Amino acid sequence: MSVATYLERRGELETYFDRTAVEAWARLTSDAPLGRIRATVRAGRDQMRNTLLSWLPSNMSGARLLDAGCGTGALSIEAARRGARVVAVDLSPTLVSVARERIPVDLDSSALEFRSGDMLDPRLGKFDFVVAMDSLIHYRPADTCRIMAGLAARTGEALLVTFAPKTPALALMHAVGRLFPRGDRAPAIEPVSERKLQRLLLSDENLERWQPGRSRRVASGFYKSHALEMIPR
Repeated sequence: MSVATYLERRGELETYFDRTAVEAWARLTSDAPLGRIRATVRAGRDQMRNTLLSWLPSNMSGARLLDAGCGTGALSIEAARRGARVVAVDLSPTLVSVARERIPVDLDSSALEFRSGDMLDPRLGKFDFVVAMDSLIHYRPADTCRIMAGLAARTGEALLVTFAPKTPALALMHAVGRLFPRGDRAPAIEPVSERKLQRLLLSDENLERWQPGRSRRVASGFYKSHALEMIPR
């Protein structure tokens, strides 16, 4: 992975989600009313989150889970309800603050730790499960592969990630997005075909003990994302 490329993109994401988009993102991930387009995005994200949760054990007592790019914490909270000890990390300190405010009063908060920082920070420790929902979609495919290898090195049971599938519809959405003023744009999404991503993963010597598992695409209006499970051989 190009460290310079990774750090540059990480900085762009931190600025965007902590300043430009934080209010919209907090609203999107709440139950507040939304316009038609954003409602399809919320529905798609709910479906994707439920997909990833369905790939995790229903009883996670004693398991340690990293929610890499936790946003406002919906997946983290559900994993903690299942008994997992959750470390939830996001680049945006403001979104992490929102996540802390949303911890239900009936949930043991000692099982859920929200942090702002880098998902690849080795000080986070080792985990049984790592979930990265829509947090790798802004990185180039080769960098995504390297990030996954870094996460897998600290994972025991399963690594669940999503990526932006390379489709004509998604390419059109990106072209339309480029018409907006630069200051209003989200950092570019980097679409990749499942075949290409799996080829990169299978050819990476740092992932030689890992293999693809379940796979599922979610499409809901303006939301397009693809879930991939990586499990030990």
